Amino acid sequence: MSAIDTLPPLREVIAAHDLRAKKSLGQNFLLDLNLTAKIARQAGDLSTCDILEIGPGPGGLTRGLLAEGARRVLAVEKDARCMPALAEIANAYPGRLEVINGDALEIDPLIHLTPPIRVAANLPYNVGTELLVRWLTPKDWPPFWESLTLMFQKEVAQRIVAQPGSKAYGRLAILAQWRAEARIVMDLPPQAFTPAPKVHSAVVHLTALDQPKYPADAQVLSRVVAAAFNQRRKMLRASLKGVAPDIEDRLIAAGITPTQRAEEISLERFCALAREVAR
Repeated sequence: MSAIDTLPPLREVIAAHDLRAKKSLGQNFLLDLNLTAKIARQAGDLSTCDILEIGPGPGGLTRGLLAEGARRVLAVEKDARCMPALAEIANAYPGRLEVINGDALEIDPLIHLTPPIRVAANLPYNVGTELLVRWLTPKDWPPFWESLTLMFQKEVAQRIVAQPGSKAYGRLAILAQWRAEARIVMDLPPQAFTPAPKVHSAVVHLTALDQPKYPADAQVLSRVVAAAFNQRRKMLRASLKGVAPDIEDRLIAAGITPTQRAEEISLERFCALAREVAR
């Protein structure tokens, strides 16, 4: 459907520009424009924000963001084949869409954006987690973004919001929940995409906190959590023995039983342990 603007339906756009999705680029196109507009609404009121979009492809979500009133959208697209289709959208929304043909892992988008900034994207599967970790671990906090509204494979989305005691709970949950509020706001079946992936997808909305939930040094916390979950089947006194020679004493001081395993430990206790290790 193309009820959100005067541009052609996405199937016609893809046919006109011969935009077959490339597996090598992690592409799966979302063609229902009413659905892309619904995803855009999950990012909240966009009228006072610049939006960073990664991997717009033929522009389904881009059109949703603009139709929902985004002040301005910066779209970063690696696939040069998509440039003509995105240019047509830019012409339909004068002055509100800027497109950069390049790799999101190598481009600094901030020189093109004016705060406040939100990120909204149907992230390519092959770079989604890496981009999220970068956005969650900047040198300075608060970050450049107010919120992230991102589509992932459902398995990744569940890892972001996972709680202690679950198999999905791990480093990604700690990174996301230490400095942001994270929740799954939409589920999407494979048949919503062209081509249909083998997995379900989900949209996660993360809102940046002004301060982390619990005090801890970011680098120390990251090192402790990585060591703990790299050997998640082991007791913490074993998996963390390389972190500090007296790790059992530090675990106990942080309120953690040394025979516990990583997936049993809350965010608050991990932060307490990071503080003990930093001492």
